[in-house]
Amino acid sequence: MNRNLVLPRWATFAMFLANGFGFGAWATGIAPLKAMLSLSAGSLSLALLAMSIGGLIAMQPASHITQRLGGTGKAAQLASFLFPVALSLPFLSPNLPVLMAACALLGATGCVMGVSINAHASHIETRWGAPIMSSFHAGFSLGGLLGTGFGALLLSLHVPTHLLMLPAAIAVLSIVALGAGSLGAGDTAKHEGQPIFRLPERAIWGLAAILTLSFMSEGAMADWSGIYLTTLGESPARAAAGYAAFSATMVLGRLTGDAIVHRFGRSLVIGVGCALAAIGLFLATAVPMLAAVVAGFALVGIGFSNVVPCVLSTAAQRASSPAAGIAAVSTAGFGGFLSGPPLIGAVAAHHGMRAGIGVIAVAATLAALLSLRLVPRANAVPPAAVLGTGAD
Repeated sequence: MNRNLVLPRWATFAMFLANGFGFGAWATGIAPLKAMLSLSAGSLSLALLAMSIGGLIAMQPASHITQRLGGTGKAAQLASFLFPVALSLPFLSPNLPVLMAACALLGATGCVMGVSINAHASHIETRWGAPIMSSFHAGFSLGGLLGTGFGALLLSLHVPTHLLMLPAAIAVLSIVALGAGSLGAGDTAKHEGQPIFRLPERAIWGLAAILTLSFMSEGAMADWSGIYLTTLGESPARAAAGYAAFSATMVLGRLTGDAIVHRFGRSLVIGVGCALAAIGLFLATAVPMLAAVVAGFALVGIGFSNVVPCVLSTAAQRASSPAAGIAAVSTAGFGGFLSGPPLIGAVAAHHGMRAGIGVIAVAATLAALLSLRLVPRANAVPPAAVLGTGAD
């Protein structure tokens, strides 16, 4: 452990916390937003598709933006200040076209923030000398839990829907302001001659596929878990329990994740995690009662808790640079995160919400099967070997 990295590590944790808080609050606000604009499931899926497009357009240039700004630290600072500004805009939208534009901007800022803070975290992990990526992602999950609770509180206080995200945006901005100045420079390496838009490098194709499928399920938890429970007759405030359970078990899994990954290996953690998530999703569709759905979503959280950190850490080590590797697999992953929800909306519009949730149960199952073949060398071994740059 490098003592000079203690403050940057906690500052980076704060950025993950802020990002998760924003998305957690967003998750609680989707159902009221749908009601405010009188949107059908199909119309809402268009807004979420716009969010997907904004995120995907911004994702690939993110590693180049990082280099242009002089390192992962500065890129993380800028993106973290832009994200809370974009968070409130969808709730100020008077109609679907404006909502789609606002969602596109939110998707773009959220994805650029995600790439920059993950690349910065990977740099700190490498210098730290031990697997610590799960602890950073615990910050995101803890933020999601706090953001969900905060959003549920605002709903219980009957805050007008168009003002619902303003307090959350202020909270996110406050967290960012506290930590941004201590991030440090991070990875400042230049990688000239690389195209802005490109497919993932061959070494990380399998990782990109797994991340796509697992993020598809995680995106559904953020955007559709509350709506699914409202279709079962629950109030918006009680419906927040689904995402809260998901976030709570995410936090638990990630707080213990570094030790688990070191003990059992990345391949096993990814495979078992995806399998647990699939079981939870099938439970939520098979038994459409509040207790069973909440329990199922809790299994999804514990299952996926360490899949993303394992995949991102491995991609950062195998690619030509941490930012390039994370941007490449994250483009695929966030494609799933952002395009999964509109897909579910389209399925739900024709076949109901249970069928929509069933789609992501199948996605989680495919991710588990892929992990058996495509991540054979992502195992955690003693720290020095885990964080090697070439042999893995």
